Amino acid sequence: YSQGYFKDVWVEKKGNGVLVYHFDEKPAISKVTIKGYGSGDDGKDLLKGIGLKKGDLYDERRIEKAKQTLISKVESEGYYDTVVEVSKKKVNESYAVTFDVNKGEKIKIKKTNFIGAKQMDKKDIEKDLVNKEPGFWSWVPFFGKSDAKVDQLPYDSMRAREAYMKEGYIDAKVSKPLMRIDTASYNAEVDYMVKEGKQFHVGKVTVTQSVPGLKTADLMNNLKLTEGRVFNIKKMRLDMAYLKEEVGDLGYAYAKVNPNFHKDEKKGIVDLQYQLTHGKKVMINDVIISGNDITKDRVIRRYIYLAPGDLYSYTDLKDSKSALGRTGFFEKVDIKQERISEEKVNLLVQVKEAQTGSISAGGGYGSYQGIMVNASLSNKNLFGTGLSGTLGVDWSQISRSANISVTNPRVWDSEYSLSFSLFTRYYEYIDYTTDQTGGSIMAGRRFMRHLYFSGGVSYMDNSSNINDDSIFDPNAIEKLLYIDQYSKLAGLLGLNFDNTDDFYTPREGFIVGLNLELGSFDGDLTPADTLFYDSYADMTKIYARFGTYYGMEELIDYDLILRTKIRATWLEHGANEKVPTAERLYMGGVGSVRGYSPYSISPYITYADPLTGIPIENRFGGDKRASGTVEASIPTVSYTHLTLPTICSV
Repeated sequence: YSQGYFKDVWVEKKGNGVLVYHFDEKPAISKVTIKGYGSGDDGKDLLKGIGLKKGDLYDERRIEKAKQTLISKVESEGYYDTVVEVSKKKVNESYAVTFDVNKGEKIKIKKTNFIGAKQMDKKDIEKDLVNKEPGFWSWVPFFGKSDAKVDQLPYDSMRAREAYMKEGYIDAKVSKPLMRIDTASYNAEVDYMVKEGKQFHVGKVTVTQSVPGLKTADLMNNLKLTEGRVFNIKKMRLDMAYLKEEVGDLGYAYAKVNPNFHKDEKKGIVDLQYQLTHGKKVMINDVIISGNDITKDRVIRRYIYLAPGDLYSYTDLKDSKSALGRTGFFEKVDIKQERISEEKVNLLVQVKEAQTGSISAGGGYGSYQGIMVNASLSNKNLFGTGLSGTLGVDWSQISRSANISVTNPRVWDSEYSLSFSLFTRYYEYIDYTTDQTGGSIMAGRRFMRHLYFSGGVSYMDNSSNINDDSIFDPNAIEKLLYIDQYSKLAGLLGLNFDNTDDFYTPREGFIVGLNLELGSFDGDLTPADTLFYDSYADMTKIYARFGTYYGMEELIDYDLILRTKIRATWLEHGANEKVPTAERLYMGGVGSVRGYSPYSISPYITYADPLTGIPIENRFGGDKRASGTVEASIPTVSYTHLTLPTICSV
């Protein structure tokens, strides 16, 4: 009865000591409905979180608990005077339960007061708070939200104390908040009582450890919190994480780092000692993968650098997570440790698969391309095997193209890759048109975890012509520049390094690439060409790129990513040898120089039109090009809850 399964339980004693138990069973719940809240009146988004579902036994205590859960949920989103009414309707031998939610009114934070704060500016204290005053951007949707999050108020006082501890006020105290609500306007003020204490600087920093193979001097050289600096709790946590990682790379998965403090109140100095305890070396017991509905286990294991029987390594664990992120197969990757014993650990690899395949078809109209129609089918993880494939068709008034490509990045789960592609494309540039058909085959191998080498061959047949051939004489400059009939056979070599942590939004690491194309042309020169060239060229193209990614969250407590990208290309050929105009170098457009049309940045030949005398400019491409960008990006991420980091007590 006390478990809530029955309305009544009683015992009847009969002759010969026989006990007969009687149970009056509670009815079941046949339906749970939430009105006035959630996605539609059914409130389906909340049903999973209230602790009540279809099939449960009807119990007044559980109904009341679900009601209070609903009220807390609504009030946590900034509503005031929330009312939830519960009704039930008997359906045969069960009940249909309805929660009717009246959200109340939304509370707006209009002012925050830090009473007793003198040493720190208000804006610095409330920077990380969830409930804060409207700022300069308050009029902008998304940036200017000031709706109260009541459930976060207790944590806001801890966040305010965290702000003080980042500036050396390790004895600072911030009271629980007092929210005062104007029931006429539903605007609120929040008060905090603050005792700042004294600002402390870092005194002597030491590391105490007895880990075999680990040098204390090397550890000290890489600490962020050093003598003479203002004490910063965040930097201290980073140092603790660094020390734990260094110990973890030696196989000690259960290493602990404990900070010990000695304060000199008069001098305002705090000595800091990190005490390392390493325990026993740990072996990997098993690697357990979950969340992969499509991707095969063996594909995931390719990118995990720890296997059963291996010695634990923090760097291998971190690199495994980054390698899985770089595949682009997963929206989220998490690797957790499950302790089996003092000397064994399971790795729990939890993934959330991303949408890797797409089928698209569409059309449109552009002022330059006219009517456009396209269709494509692509998947970077075909049937969960890790293979990527693309099939695409595009058509417009100035262009036509079709392509197919397949890549296997790990042939038979080895370090080798293999790919091939076929294409045909027709394009009307500003001055001329090209009609090309070709393909390529490439093989590659990975070295040293982040280094990739590739080599292959490509073939292309090209036909280029001027847009209007009728008005030009045989020796016109357009004939020289734009009429080309040739084939190209090229050898391809590539060396690339990539240690970024994610395919879609990398926040750390860099990419370096060097690729060579050694091409030989076969074709007949036009009469105009023979005036300047002996033959088609044997050409060498060198492509170089460099990119770095740096997440700024540790520095500015905001998820901002800085990116720098540099690209350069060199074209080498003989002095009296012709390189077709379509093979020369141009710039413009996304991925090159934004704000310019594709291929519009180029050296020109300028001459007078033979019929009108009007100056004419013709693009003919260059031999060298380079571009660089510095970018700042804010990832578009939805946060369903806020988690406060652990604050070390001092």
